[in-house]
Amino acid sequence: MYRRMLEVAACLLFTACLLPVLHARADEAASVSAEPVELKVFNRSVFVFQATLLGETPKVRASRAQAVIGEVLKEHHDLETKVEPIQDSYLILIGDRRAFFVSPKDLVSSGLTVHEAANQVAQRLRQVVTESAEASNLRYLLLAAGLSALATLAYVLVLRLLHRGRAKALGWLPKRMQKHTSKLKLGDTQLLDLSNTYPLARGMLALFYWTFVIVSSYEWLSFVLQRFPYTRPWGESLNQYMIDLLRHLLEACVDAIPGLAVALTIFFIARGFSVFSKRLLERLSRPGTIFWLTRETLLPTTRLTSLAIWLFALAMAYPYLPGAETEAFKGVTVLVGLMVSLGATSVVGQAAAGLILTYTRTLRPGEYVRVGEHEGTITELGIFNTSIRTGLGEVLTIPNSMITGSVTKNYSRVVEGPGYVVDTVVTIGYDTPWRQVVAMLTEAADRTPGVLKTPAPQVFQTALSDFYPEYRLVAQAVPSQPLPRAELLSLLHANILDVFNEYGVQIMSPHYVGDPQREKLVPRQQWYRSPAQEAVQPAVNGDDKSG
Repeated sequence: MYRRMLEVAACLLFTACLLPVLHARADEAASVSAEPVELKVFNRSVFVFQATLLGETPKVRASRAQAVIGEVLKEHHDLETKVEPIQDSYLILIGDRRAFFVSPKDLVSSGLTVHEAANQVAQRLRQVVTESAEASNLRYLLLAAGLSALATLAYVLVLRLLHRGRAKALGWLPKRMQKHTSKLKLGDTQLLDLSNTYPLARGMLALFYWTFVIVSSYEWLSFVLQRFPYTRPWGESLNQYMIDLLRHLLEACVDAIPGLAVALTIFFIARGFSVFSKRLLERLSRPGTIFWLTRETLLPTTRLTSLAIWLFALAMAYPYLPGAETEAFKGVTVLVGLMVSLGATSVVGQAAAGLILTYTRTLRPGEYVRVGEHEGTITELGIFNTSIRTGLGEVLTIPNSMITGSVTKNYSRVVEGPGYVVDTVVTIGYDTPWRQVVAMLTEAADRTPGVLKTPAPQVFQTALSDFYPEYRLVAQAVPSQPLPRAELLSLLHANILDVFNEYGVQIMSPHYVGDPQREKLVPRQQWYRSPAQEAVQPAVNGDDKSG
């Protein structure tokens, strides 16, 4: 015993004498880059060597300490761990053996003093000694196995209770929900529908169920691992991870409160400005205030103003949103911006075309127009598309960019008063007096219901072609008549055929090649051949003057 104490004292004296001499060499060796090495004894982390000390790299120091501690634990189980100061370092002793040194250079990034670090290391070594004794104690291991078995039994029982409770709740929930939702009525209308609320309630129940299952499994695993000395560090790390996670979540929620308060304040202010701008624009849209702000442009102007206000509010509130400064949030923002910039080119073009059509008032709902090969009445002028209802009962959706990029004929703008223009073209031979053609076309227009007498229909000679002149009949239709333009044109064409047949004038379409032996006319007695006798006569010849 005394001999061992003398050896320890001699070792300490020798180290104290040589430490100043070897300090320079230690500094030079410490400057050599070496990876940190963790010292683990009995599956527990004791210390992390980071510096080269007295010519020994962290790996050599960890191996030496591992060997010394292992030898001492094999010989004795009731050992004392001590800390001895050696100048600016500390010597860790386990029993009477030197385990290793704790140097200031090992604590560069830990934030602890050498004395605090040495005391923590000594406490971990004491725990290693205790766990080493427990691992060789059969009675302790049997007790740990029994406690683990009881914990497993309780865990299985909890899972069974949770499963049964979930099954009973799924059977009981629809009846209770049906009873309570049937009472929530506004007049005769039921506010909540079971088909919509039950999936939500079932999803919430599943969320609670799996949360309890995961937490129970987590706690059971942590408890069982902590019963045995070798796996105890794993169980402690599970608990510490859960505590750290909850602390992190709580701190994140508390830290996010000021930013959320500022963001909500910005959004409330933006909402107030949006409501104020809407009311202001409604007042400015009154006739005689602002010439470009009319009933048609009020709605898009209000939407654009509100959109600008909310985009500005979002830009102002963005830095205060939780996680706005994280790399993940920035990455998602860049990705969304890239997707929008690549995929919204056509959308922006459509929107710009819609704004052009709205503010230039090129088209208005209710007007009869022709866009390319399509014609009909405008039913809706949207920001991206325009809807047109044709006379055949079809509804066409035309992109606004197509309207701005093509010639658009508006049959409702040039008329006198309400209504729209109806026009058609016929080709008659040069041997027919043009005055007669004008009179016949005017008579056909007069016979057609829905064509206004005032202003009177007009006939224009639009071309003198190689084989025949071209005559264009232009008239104004009554908008209050239920006839669509396609039906009105069909009726007008039928009357033109009747009038020209009555006066024995041949229409020179298709293209003229030569005079036929007989004129291509339909005798009056053949106008109503079966089955036209019943179906066509009342509609076409209702206003027949010669009948």
